[in-house]
Amino acid sequence: MIRAIAFVLALVFAMPAMAQSLPSGLDKHNAIVIDTTKGRIVIKLRPDLAPQHAERIKQLAREGFYNNVPFHRVMDGFMAQTGDGQNFNGTGGSKYPNLMQEFSQVPFKRGIVGMARRGDSVDSANSQFFITFGDASFLNGQYTVVGEVVQGMDVVDKLKKAPAGSSSGAVTDPDKMVKVQVASDIK
Repeated sequence: MIRAIAFVLALVFAMPAMAQSLPSGLDKHNAIVIDTTKGRIVIKLRPDLAPQHAERIKQLAREGFYNNVPFHRVMDGFMAQTGDGQNFNGTGGSKYPNLMQEFSQVPFKRGIVGMARRGDSVDSANSQFFITFGDASFLNGQYTVVGEVVQGMDVVDKLKKAPAGSSSGAVTDPDKMVKVQVASDIK
């Protein structure tokens, strides 16, 4: 009974986000819509900069891979990371092979979406991505820029963050991406 009530409440709170219109002029074939526990985020993908990475995100979204995946690493003033639909804690990827880097000259600033990778291996991006809260120019030329938040940075700002002073950025009881869809697939 409690689960049923929680489900109904989740739907009630999610309805306003799901009813939101998308930004005008958005290329819906190259955008993802992320309905989170805090609201809706719309990301314009950049296949002109990172065609392989943009395609991977759309592929995984269409497969439901990102649904109910947590923002496992959120560092105040830096970034919010998600996309581990395998282990849900930042240690996993997808069933697909890692991607070769697609670096560009686009600077990491507020709202830029980059692909996460493993350590020093520039060709290890797979499914995980991050959204920057502010200037992160120290990442320029070292991570693939795959998109930019065009609606919902206020939602990103509301995501539960790691405790102050946490070097890992790991979040206890994190917010989640409830449903992730390619914008053109939304009916």
